[in-house]
Amino acid sequence: MKGHYRSVAKMNLRFLLFPTLLSAALCAAPAAQAQTRVGEAVVIQNEVVRVAASATQIKVGDSMLRDETVRTGADSAARFVMADSTNLSLGPGATLKLDRTVFNDEHSYRDVAIRMTTGAFRFVTGHSEKTAYKITTPLATIGIRGTTLDILSQRGRSVVVLQAGAATVCTTTYQCVQLTQPGDTAIITSSGGKVTITKTNTPPWTFAANCAASAGLCSVSQYADASPTLTPAVYDDGMLCGR
Repeated sequence: MKGHYRSVAKMNLRFLLFPTLLSAALCAAPAAQAQTRVGEAVVIQNEVVRVAASATQIKVGDSMLRDETVRTGADSAARFVMADSTNLSLGPGATLKLDRTVFNDEHSYRDVAIRMTTGAFRFVTGHSEKTAYKITTPLATIGIRGTTLDILSQRGRSVVVLQAGAATVCTTTYQCVQLTQPGDTAIITSSGGKVTITKTNTPPWTFAANCAASAGLCSVSQYADASPTLTPAVYDDGMLCGR
């Protein structure tokens, strides 16, 4: 009889533990999802690191991962090709954060948010719908319409130079300018708590000097490995994981 009660107790324990284990597995899934490959490094010059708990050097051929931050050191540069063949070039002392990447299919994105925190960048759109991209600096939001853009993000100043295509540049207070001709430039400044935006066709800066300094930095490549590792989405109402 005692053996019978022990068996029943063990069975009840399994039923009690199963929801807890299931919840833990589902809550761990976003962490695995964060490691989804969304692109690869094609040009690496000197110190280019993946910033996490500790800085890890990136090499040519390494994956670009969802939700990660990439930083270049002094006298360093990098170019990444994303899964939709968007090309991202970083000059020295640049920091870029992939805030969000949602795949539409293996060759395009439905939603991408890129935060260019500091430094110089060149952005060349790939095969995704242009409305999928949202590029931000601390002072500006940039809407893409089939574009090659040079972007400089500094303390208190952002410069966006159109090289090809068209773009809309807005401040965080929704003042906007349209860039429609090569050379059109938006200059956003912050001083005394006031943010202003001006438009010119005489750029005070471009990414060209970085292109000249690093071979291949401003070339445009197609994504070599068109089979990124896709992790199925986890549908979570927030309560299951204690949020």
